[in-house]
This record gives sequence, structure tokens and C-alpha cells, in this order.
Amino acid sequence: MKKIIKNVFLASTVISLSACDVLQEVASSLPTGTTTTTPSLTNSEVISGLKEALNVGIKNSVSRTSITDGFLKNDAIRLPFPQDALKVKQKAIELGLSGQVEKFETTLNRAAEDATKTALPIFVDAITNMSIQDGFKILNGGEGAATKFLKDNTTSKLVAAFSPKVAESISRVKLTDYWNPIINKYNSVMTITGGEKMNPDLNAYVTERAIAGLFKLVEDEENKIRKDPAARVSDILQKVFGSIGK
Repeated sequence: MKKIIKNVFLASTVISLSACDVLQEVASSLPTGTTTTTPSLTNSEVISGLKEALNVGIKNSVSRTSITDGFLKNDAIRLPFPQDALKVKQKAIELGLSGQVEKFETTLNRAAEDATKTALPIFVDAITNMSIQDGFKILNGGEGAATKFLKDNTTSKLVAAFSPKVAESISRVKLTDYWNPIINKYNSVMTITGGEKMNPDLNAYVTERAIAGLFKLVEDEENKIRKDPAARVSDILQKVFGSIGK
């Protein structure tokens, strides 16, 4: 009996050692750094994740900006008096039109807030139809890389599509009712002094600044998704952005 037990023990030991040799051989044949726990990503999955991140970003950004004070009370995106018309502002204040200037700046932001109510489908369409060849390059490009790609590749189309909506908003909030008294007073003084009259294109100004403001918030949302796992609200976001740094 002892002889049988001894033989069984020896046989088990040989089998165990052989199994270890096989495992070591398999392990040694794998490339250095190979992991079997994290599934690899395809370029199409990365592109889907990037577009999903931008969609989440624009939805959250529009919801924040299309409400009262969405632009006006956010210093990061607030529309100031047009830069190329600052001398108009200064002269208007000198002429006792401070109240009109303040109302104009408030209504300027109201126009942007109103216009962004219609921005979501325009941006979503741009994101959906955006062509991305190398998703990994953008994914690994660091903070704001996806938003920058969207901005570089869609801004001109977005401006063309968004501009009519801004024109409607300018009319709806009666922005020119506050602008015209300021610019007319300024131009009447310029007529007397021989200075240059001005009439900046408010539609272009609001369009460009509103889109720039949305891009700023989209970038903030993208960076949040890159950094915070809790912001990855879908499986594709978790898979794609969870792979960064692994």
C-alpha cells in the first residue's frame, strides 16, 4: 500500500512540474507588457467614444447656456461690449447713456442665450457627420483634443447654420432697440467732429461669441470625461476613456 501511495505521489509531482514548465513556456512566448485582462480598442470604437463625449458635452453645454443668465452670469463666456466698438461705449457713457450701455450688454447676452436653444441639433449634426481617420491620435492628444478637432473641422459650417438663428434671437429680444440709440448718438457726434462712424455687425458678433462660448464649455465637459470616471455616462465612454493611461 505504501508503495502505491509513493508511486501516486511521484506521478502527481511529475505532472505538476510538467504543467509549470508549459505555463512558463507560454508566458515566455508572450511579448513584454502583454495583458489578457483589458480588451483592445478598435479605431472605430475610439471614434464612437470621441463623438459620444462631444455629444454629451454639447448637450450639457446647451442646457447650461440656453437659460436666463446662462451667458450673462458666466464670466468665462459672457459677451462683453463689442471690442471694435469700445470707443462707442466710452463716448456713450460720456454722453450720459450708461443705462443704455448696461441694457445693451445684458440684451446682447440674452440674444446668445436665446439662440443657443436651437443650437443642439446643429452641433449634433456636425458631430455625427464629422470625419475622423485617426481616433487614437485625438484620444491620446490630451485635454481638449476632441473639441479642438470639432472646432477646426466644423466652425465655418456651424456659423452658416447658426447665424440665421441668431438673427431671429436678436429680433426677438429686441437687441437693436438698445443698440440703435447708442450708435445713433455716437454717429451724430462723429458727424460734427468728422470722426469715423461705426455700425458693427451684431449678428456676426453674437454668432461668433456664442459658438466660441459653447466650444469652451464642450472642452470643459470633454476634460471632465477624461479625468473623472463618474462623468463617463455610457459603456463606450467608460471603455474608450478608461483606456487612457493603461
